[in-house]
Amino acid sequence: MNKDQPNTLPPDYFAGVYQANADPWKFETSPYEHEKYATTLAALPRPRYGRAFEVGCSLGVLTEQLATRCDYLLAVDVAEAPLERARARCANLPQVEFRLMFLPNEFPDGGAFDLIMLSEVGYYWSLPDLERVATGLLDRLAPGGQLLLVHWTPVVHDYPLTGDEVHDFFLSQATVSGPLRHLHGQRYETYRLDLFEKR
Repeated sequence: MNKDQPNTLPPDYFAGVYQANADPWKFETSPYEHEKYATTLAALPRPRYGRAFEVGCSLGVLTEQLATRCDYLLAVDVAEAPLERARARCANLPQVEFRLMFLPNEFPDGGAFDLIMLSEVGYYWSLPDLERVATGLLDRLAPGGQLLLVHWTPVVHDYPLTGDEVHDFFLSQATVSGPLRHLHGQRYETYRLDLFEKR
């Protein structure tokens, strides 16, 4: 991994993206996204999770589906515009809480999580910030808790990292003496998925 990576994309970057387009990545309408969400949920081995944390929830399309398998789901994003739509989408799901939050500068307080979802967000951080995020997330993942990563793999010139670099970093934490155990990995044409469990 190149240590001379660009900086983490700031919240203002995403505010501008959502100002220009209410659904910039076609989360609501794209058949590709809908298929990927189905694959993501199918990769979770447990029928239900007590406390879950979704980083980068955007419009809440995946949040709405994930919530049906969670007793409590905290979903966060760095931009207020998509959070407003996510709150409206999940208004009938009392187990979901939405917050404006910018990792790695902020992390949730409270109890540990049984599931952390990192979907299409890791490549927005610089490598040093990804390392800080990983530390903060692992500190908040319960022993035996699961971490699911799903990321687009083609290079995007704006992004500090690629999806492969994000996944390879977490795989480096899944050694015999590391904090994570790698349960499952799958590569698709334009994205990859890896499921980990905290030792």
